[in-house]
Order: sequence, then structure tokens, then C-alpha cells
Amino acid sequence: MTDTGGSPVAVLGGTFDPVHWGHIRPAVELLQALGLSEVRMVPVSVPPHRSQPRADAALRCRLLRLAVEDVPGLVVDDRELRRAGASYTADTLASLRRDLGPRRPLCFIMGSDAFRGLTQWHRWRELTGLAHLVVTTRGGDAGGGWSDTLAGWLTARRAVNPAELRRSPAGRVWFQPVSQLEISATALRRSLAQGYSVRGLVPDRVWTALSRCRGYGYPQQ
Repeated sequence: MTDTGGSPVAVLGGTFDPVHWGHIRPAVELLQALGLSEVRMVPVSVPPHRSQPRADAALRCRLLRLAVEDVPGLVVDDRELRRAGASYTADTLASLRRDLGPRRPLCFIMGSDAFRGLTQWHRWRELTGLAHLVVTTRGGDAGGGWSDTLAGWLTARRAVNPAELRRSPAGRVWFQPVSQLEISATALRRSLAQGYSVRGLVPDRVWTALSRCRGYGYPQQ
């Protein structure tokens, strides 16, 4: 077995607009199932492939910190908010790799839909030179539906056992089932704007903060 520099560190990026249990629960499951040392929740500043977040970066980051405050192993990493320009995954992973050194296993968490579109990402072929990819699957989604380019690229990189994520610092792709929580940030924003409670869909501290601010249009209490 290759000697690596400790348990894997994982990265979960997103707009978190706002953060909800559909973000937190899968992160906890991955932390436990894969023996990760931590999952770094990285809020996006300027997403290059989707519309801009509804709330500003400061509010999204504050709510995210509240969400993970009492969850061991989940931490907020705000490096994308401190960097100017678009938030490209390749840049973020390169920054993390510099911090962690060349031997520490690093995993980038992404959903199966995002993985299907991976070939459209900025410098996508560089990603597995910096980290492993952990692709989350839900329900009956066993993967597939990939382009010929992606399928061919995956053939040489697909892991057959999650232990492979610990044996090298980067380079493998692992598919991991996680719980399916039908919570949509879009629906939460709509509910808040209409004055409806989202209690139970977000962590309690997040709900308390949301009910006291106008970041998503919820009537100030």
C-alpha cells in the first residue's frame, strides 16, 4: 500500500443559497462511510455554470457556519469568497493541494448530474491530478448516461473499492450512494419570499437567523 499523508480531506462546494439538510446530511454520511478526516464546505463566490446566488456571500457563509457549528468533521472553507473572479473547481483544488501538500488524499464531492456534464467544466481533465472524485448517487441512480468522452476517461480511473481513496493522494473516481432528501434551495427561497416557514428543512440555528433577517425576503420578526 502506498504511504499517504493521513486520512482523506474532502471538499463539497455549492452556492448554499441557503444551506439546508440536503447539503448537511449527505456530507455527514460521506464523512462516516469513507473515513474522511473532514469535509470542507466551500461556498461559491461567482458560479461559472449557473445563475448568481440570491443572497450575498456574507449571508450565505454566515448561515453555513451556523449549520455546521455542532457537526463534528464539517468545516467551512471560504477561500472562494476571498478570491476574485469566477469560482473554478480546478483553481480551488490547486489551492487546497498547495495547503495539504502532495501526499494527503483529497476528495472532491459532486453529484451524479454534475458528473455527467464534467467534460464541460473548466480544465476538467486536471481535476483528478489534484484530487479523487467522489460522485454521490441517490435512489436507483447507478450512474451511466455519460458521453463517450467521459466514459472512456472514466475507464482507467474508476475505483472498485473506497479504500483506494486512501492509497493515493488523487486520481480515482468513486461512486457513493447517499440518502435522498427532497429539499430544494429554490423552493426554500420561494417559500421564504412568500413568508412561509422552512423550519425543519434547515438546521435550527439557520432557521433562527433566517427568521431575523431579510436576506431571502422573509418578514423580519
